[in-house]
Amino acid sequence: MNTIISPSILSADFANLERDIKLIEKGGADWVHIDVMDGHFVPNITIGVPVVKSLKKITNLPLDVHLMIENPDKYIEPFAKAGADILTFHYETGVNIEKTITDIKSYGAKAGISIKPKTQPEVLLPFLDKIDMVLVMTVEPGFGGQEFINDCAEKIKFIKENSKRDLIIQVDGGINDKTAQICKSYGANSLVAGSYIYKSPDITEAIKSLK
Repeated sequence: MNTIISPSILSADFANLERDIKLIEKGGADWVHIDVMDGHFVPNITIGVPVVKSLKKITNLPLDVHLMIENPDKYIEPFAKAGADILTFHYETGVNIEKTITDIKSYGAKAGISIKPKTQPEVLLPFLDKIDMVLVMTVEPGFGGQEFINDCAEKIKFIKENSKRDLIIQVDGGINDKTAQICKSYGANSLVAGSYIYKSPDITEAIKSLK
């Protein structure tokens, strides 16, 4: 599987989202990563359903929606109907995980589970054959531009070794051309990068360097 690059619009200019999504589209991005934060599960607040609905109209790239929110079950239907192609929720929310996976898939979206840096990957073992993607956070979720936590990358290897099929293993947090190589060497096949792509003088080259 080629590496799926999913630039995070958390680092885009929110006053020019259409322009910035066209830039990554032209630059060779595979997906658009949308961080949804509620100010409770993580300390930041970002964007919601209306923005996802608007973005669906301006790009053909799959919308990779990361729900960093409490009560994700409440928002699966609205986000799926707004155009989310992938919906990832956090293991740490304490929801009925099997039910949440089933609900996401019932709307035709791919289902992902994310784990924060302090969560061990063993918790995912019962679900690896039911989900489409695991998202390993290599920073504490909530803000862009943080330093990559090296220890978290080892979780990728564990997930890869315990997955019996072509699971998408995505990594988010502090991704640049160097940390991307570490993640890929452990078995990651999807990378989320915000600052590294959007603050680069050449977005196409930045995306190419991650691939």
